[in-house]
Amino acid sequence: MTASIVIAGRPNVGKSTLFNRLAGKRLALVDDMPGLTRDRKEAEAAVGERAIRLIDTAGLEEAAEGSIAARMSDRSLGAIQSADLVLFLIDARAGVTPADEQFAGQIRASGRPVILVANKCEGRASDAGFYEAFKLGFGEPVAISAEHGEGIGELHERIDEALQERGDATGEPAAKEEIPARDRPLKLAIVGRPNAGKSTLVNTLLGEERMITGPEPGLTRDAVASEFAWNDRKVQLFDTAGLRRKSRVAERAEKLAVGDALNAIRFAEVVVLLIEVERALDKQDLQLAALAEREGRALVIGINKWDLVEDRDRHLRALRAAIARQLPQLKGVPVVPVSALSGRGTVKLMKAVFDVYDAWNRRIPTATLNRWFSEAVEGHPPPAVAGRRIRLRYITQPHARPPTFVIFCSRPEALPDSYKRYLVNSLREELGLAAVPVRVHLRKPKNPYAPDRS
Repeated sequence: MTASIVIAGRPNVGKSTLFNRLAGKRLALVDDMPGLTRDRKEAEAAVGERAIRLIDTAGLEEAAEGSIAARMSDRSLGAIQSADLVLFLIDARAGVTPADEQFAGQIRASGRPVILVANKCEGRASDAGFYEAFKLGFGEPVAISAEHGEGIGELHERIDEALQERGDATGEPAAKEEIPARDRPLKLAIVGRPNAGKSTLVNTLLGEERMITGPEPGLTRDAVASEFAWNDRKVQLFDTAGLRRKSRVAERAEKLAVGDALNAIRFAEVVVLLIEVERALDKQDLQLAALAEREGRALVIGINKWDLVEDRDRHLRALRAAIARQLPQLKGVPVVPVSALSGRGTVKLMKAVFDVYDAWNRRIPTATLNRWFSEAVEGHPPPAVAGRRIRLRYITQPHARPPTFVIFCSRPEALPDSYKRYLVNSLREELGLAAVPVRVHLRKPKNPYAPDRS
């Protein structure tokens, strides 16, 4: 079993910077603004030969019951309770604060093993805070600079020692071989405008209150990844920040969150665009759907808060007609009504996700592709342009993800866009690719009799 290591501490002590440093890549948003991290973020990493699961948490702080800060702290304390090891981080330049002492008591009460880490120790200004940290009762602190990478080797050694003391059950050797593609989790990003119910849907799919939810828009900032299994198929689920029109994005934290959400779309394989039924097909929704298509990602549209609709059949027909009219490039995209809060419709939603994922990965057998191509061209030959025929010779599929085809023809620059759209639509309908982006490129075959000018 992989050991879980939680990084905890008050806001702005460098938890996300240390998380990124130990993970070996930038996964969590980092900025001088305190409280940027709100949901816990996880990543697979390795300490020596030992595989570990890192968990970055929101800052621990005193706050009024029911407030966003209180909910963040509750989630962080919950992560600590289930950890195999806690890295309790303090800011050595600021010294030990009353908040550090209070949260040290809460962490000690959890009974979990703790390594005290004094961050920002890159200069003499940290010396007093480093020695003051002994009074927290966790033994000798590890002096590091997460930003500059100083002391990380010693921290690795202390982590390895702590896990060895807990026994082999809490750590396993890091994987030596690359995981086969068929066994990798499907990468699924849930996107939409603020307050569309994305985090609520993530919590419902995971079966636990992993993400902070509430009526306040913009609670999620990082593109938070969580792994789970759905009918024995692995899924890596990304909850993203709500995306508003660019002109309305003013705060630096929101700008960072928007950039992270857009990266999640590019990283994903399937994108679920979650739309509020009461504000369906806002301009921002259309732009997000178009972005997913441009990036070549398979798309599913979820209509949230469906339990509020009365005449559901009529409303669904109207929505599908509007989507077909306003997003013609996404003809056939699945539209699934859901209630993120109650979980109704999530089975149909995940079935649609796996269906479009399979189509997105599909390779058409050569014989089937050539048969379709011959029938499509014979049934509707390309028009003559400037009195000259355009010969369509053959088609090939160089790769999938998304399905991409190359058609070799005599005059690719002269083939009308309308005829190219006809071929794309026929491909979708006849070969089972209706719900995914399809790329078709035109090429002129090389003349074997032309002199070689290379």
